[in-house]
Amino acid sequence: SLVEHHEGLMGTIEYSTDLFNAETITRLAGHFQTLLEAIVENPETTIAELPLLTAPERHQLLVEWNATKTGYPKDKCIHQLFEEQSARTPDAIALVFENQQLSYHTLNAKANQLAHYLKTASVQPDKLVAICMDRSIDLVIGLLAILKAGGAYVPLDPTYPRERLAFMLEDTKAQVLLTHSSLAGQLPGYSGQLVCLDSCWIELNPEDIDNPCCNTSSSNLAYVMYTSGSTGTPKGVEVCHYNIARLLLNNTYARIDNQQNFLLSAPIAFDASTFEVWGGLLHGARCVIYPERVLTLNGLERIIEQQKISILWLTAALFNAVIDEKPQILSAVGQVLTGGEALSTGHIRRALKQLPDSQLINGYGPTESTTFACCYPIPKTIAHQAISIPIGYPIANTQVYILDKHLQPVPIGVAGELHIGGDGLARGYLNRPEMTAEKFIRHPFSTNPLDRLYKTGDLARYQSDGAIEFLGRLDHQIKLRGFRIELGEIESVLGHYPGINEVVVTVREDQSGNKRLVTYLTHSQEEPPNVNAIRLFLKEKLPEYMVPSAFVFLDKFPLTPNGKIDRKALPAPDQTRTEIEQAYVAPCSPVQEMLAAIWREVLNVDRIGIHDNFFDLGGHSLLVIVVCTKVEAKIGKPVPVELIFEFPTVVSLANALEKYVNIASKNFNPLITAFQVQGTQPPFFWIYGGKVVPLILEQMGANQPFYLLNHQAMDGNRAQYLTIPEMADYYLQNILKIDSEGPYYLGGYSIGGMIIYELARQLCEQGKTVALLFILDPTSISNDKKEQELPKKKFNLRCEYHCIGSA
Repeated sequence: SLVEHHEGLMGTIEYSTDLFNAETITRLAGHFQTLLEAIVENPETTIAELPLLTAPERHQLLVEWNATKTGYPKDKCIHQLFEEQSARTPDAIALVFENQQLSYHTLNAKANQLAHYLKTASVQPDKLVAICMDRSIDLVIGLLAILKAGGAYVPLDPTYPRERLAFMLEDTKAQVLLTHSSLAGQLPGYSGQLVCLDSCWIELNPEDIDNPCCNTSSSNLAYVMYTSGSTGTPKGVEVCHYNIARLLLNNTYARIDNQQNFLLSAPIAFDASTFEVWGGLLHGARCVIYPERVLTLNGLERIIEQQKISILWLTAALFNAVIDEKPQILSAVGQVLTGGEALSTGHIRRALKQLPDSQLINGYGPTESTTFACCYPIPKTIAHQAISIPIGYPIANTQVYILDKHLQPVPIGVAGELHIGGDGLARGYLNRPEMTAEKFIRHPFSTNPLDRLYKTGDLARYQSDGAIEFLGRLDHQIKLRGFRIELGEIESVLGHYPGINEVVVTVREDQSGNKRLVTYLTHSQEEPPNVNAIRLFLKEKLPEYMVPSAFVFLDKFPLTPNGKIDRKALPAPDQTRTEIEQAYVAPCSPVQEMLAAIWREVLNVDRIGIHDNFFDLGGHSLLVIVVCTKVEAKIGKPVPVELIFEFPTVVSLANALEKYVNIASKNFNPLITAFQVQGTQPPFFWIYGGKVVPLILEQMGANQPFYLLNHQAMDGNRAQYLTIPEMADYYLQNILKIDSEGPYYLGGYSIGGMIIYELARQLCEQGKTVALLFILDPTSISNDKKEQELPKKKFNLRCEYHCIGSA
């Protein structure tokens, strides 16, 4: 009766059933005892006044587990810290971009030249300067110069729709916009001063290389970064200089020093770039800039190996793709930080086995807490019963509290809303005082009236050792492929489309574990609106990652007993082609068949036609990376990811591959598998015996391109050639498409030895040079016929027999 009298009491101390054990039950009983004693003493006690915790427990949660204070240069600006580092290590390499390198001294001098130029445009503290360009050396120079001039930068992603960029420029009232000439035509109309950095260097005074004087303080803005907004428009988060310093200096969640090679691969409008850029430049380390707009697994592998990347950040979704497709590319990376959404325990377990020399770190934090609030160095072994990876513990100079709806701390094991305090907390939202007051509340456990807590909206709970476990969201915000998305923003935009009555957007996971946005709609027309037209409408207003991949039209939405939309009862979208309005046309060439097979596997769709659009079928930027990796393995040549964005149908992509990658569709055959396409050595072609390929590759090293010519197609259909000369001729034509000049390095196993011997003979007949012929465990090679003998003037034949393993 006491519990019934105090309505909501059970919800206040609700435990998750997966934590029920003897320790938890004892603790739960103690909490009930404390509560009942308080109620008996004063039956009119409100829930907010009930003592959920004993004094020692409260001290542990509020004080002991938040004792994170360390010393760091809180009074210094980011550009001042960089200038000090530049003075200490002027000759050290600061930036690497493709074949370019900039020392700390040169980077500082170039940024100073631009900063003096910006000061003439009246850039001053808390004044915003927009910067819109792809990753490049100019981008980093621009960021540093804006800070040196006294301003704060507003990073704009050049892939965003013009309408979204226009809103951000108007919202910030940015007086200067830095960009590149190639992007200027794509930007919306802008009334401020447009500076094309690639063409303005001639206007800069070469003598202005000294550090400019400015009156910026560490509490002034360093940048404003936009995130999705539930009201239908994005909101700008205001981050100060000391917020960034707190993230990177004298912190212990990762090993950050001048021995590290950082990789800048995040979009500049994504707050992971704060860690990637300034993590290196404030410590005298190298910042290596990923050169292409879209990251690929082969590109990532290449830059990690060439630049000796030692620390990097990957979104959880990209990390999963790497572990699924090419885990070995991370084997030499000492520290791999991942996060952005809940980690997959299955992928983490596999990564721990395959990357024994890498420290995996789960990083958690909203943009409002300056990239990271909590981190968890993942131990080398995970408990078998573990169903999630904790987000860990608050990093230095950060406080984290898990509170109930009355802003009281909840006991260990009890779910509550995660609140963040400390020096990483942003100033608030640009031009949104009401939203700032709602989300950045007064700190209930601090005696300083200026201290605040940020209400994250994330549901979490403490584990017994103080590690924090993420449980989900309290609202309709989600994290998808590392991007923060307010579903309400998508719903608001769709609400303006003609003929649509109601909209619900949600995220669903398919059978392959891929998450995608799904939109449910009701309409007021006789026929449902055109899906392709809706997509085009959304692409004009939202970035690619916010455009749903599936649209489901319903007569009416299912409702809960209290009349609200029952999101759990919404039907799963059909995993077939029923949403696609394009008529099915079957693939009719080997390249089209290869692409359709890869799309079926990646998209988990049962039938792919040549006119089907990859993105309309549920594809997104991360799956583009996976598709490129699989296509490259088939054709043996790099595939620019831009091709799939530009040619998103099977037939258009097949034609593009023929044009740009020089594949003849009529003659292409997927029997050739490129195990390794990178390297400066001439390619090595191997026939048959795929099981020995890893052993050979291990001996050859990463600088040796290696192609396997299988005797059996991947789909199980055997090659239709009956004689050794026919097989050799068939393989020869495919080899010539990859390397038409030579010299040729060839090898074969078992019957492949016979084929490669004949292939070498045919090459010599054509006047080509065979530099090496290596035959492993060959069947009998007949030299009875004179015309089948190899011309001895071309090269010396060396035949060897090797035993491998126990054979």
